[in-house]
Amino acid sequence: MQFEDMRIFAAAVDAASFTGAAARLGLSKQFVSKRVMALEEHLGARLLVRTTRRLSVTPVGRAYYDRVVQILGDVEEAERAVTSENAQPRGTLRLTAPMSFGTMHLGPMIPEFLQRCEEVSLEIDLNDRLVDLVGEGYDMGIRIGVLSDSSLIARRIAPFEMLTCCSPAYLARRGQPKTPDELVHHDCLVYGHSKSVDWLFKIHERPRPVAVTGRIRVNNGELARDAALAGLGITALPTFIVGDAIRSGRLVKVLEDYEPAAGGVFAVYPQHRQSSAAVRAFVDFLVERFAPDGEP
Repeated sequence: MQFEDMRIFAAAVDAASFTGAAARLGLSKQFVSKRVMALEEHLGARLLVRTTRRLSVTPVGRAYYDRVVQILGDVEEAERAVTSENAQPRGTLRLTAPMSFGTMHLGPMIPEFLQRCEEVSLEIDLNDRLVDLVGEGYDMGIRIGVLSDSSLIARRIAPFEMLTCCSPAYLARRGQPKTPDELVHHDCLVYGHSKSVDWLFKIHERPRPVAVTGRIRVNNGELARDAALAGLGITALPTFIVGDAIRSGRLVKVLEDYEPAAGGVFAVYPQHRQSSAAVRAFVDFLVERFAPDGEP
């Protein structure tokens, strides 16, 4: 029972809540809370500080958590050595990815992966918001751009660039902006969730956000691309959405001298999922599929 309490405690720390830990472990919130309290009583130490909004870890709890994660990892490694899990991925893999990337690139690949790994099932959530993988119980996710610092493990699966572009017809009608600041005089097709949207440019060798507005604001990149193809304005979208249209000449790049530094498309997953054979198999599959041409 102590080992199970350690596993519950680690999940609570990862999720920063009893509710998140309960969802990931398939237990009730009350049971998770009860077992953590029993563990604290057994150790004679306060491991977590509970508030109405979230859990925080005490210094003693943090030191204990680090050792617990190591122990749980060693046990899982030992079990894999016996069951040969490493040779045969199995189980359900919960994945989240941005909407456009999922429909345009993951969708066509999924059948091949499932044929390769016949004992793996996929649950896929396509969503453009920043998902809390640990708190919401996901095994892995796809992140695009420049990653912020976090406790997640990341592996780059493809390069990524943001391109500012429009149709030749719009360019002939409205002229080409010479600098990012001239975008204020153009119709911008805004892709984003927040009320104020900034496009990032490299100005004087440094990244600088430039505020943009427009008559169209969407939370899906393909809609913004289609509006640009129709000649309604200038948009800034990743290569995996507008690459084909630019290669065919239906869209043309503008402000090329100000393009920001390239980022990447990353597979990310929590530390406690790095030993999952299903996670490793899917990440390796993505790296393999994107490797030939170098970009989605």
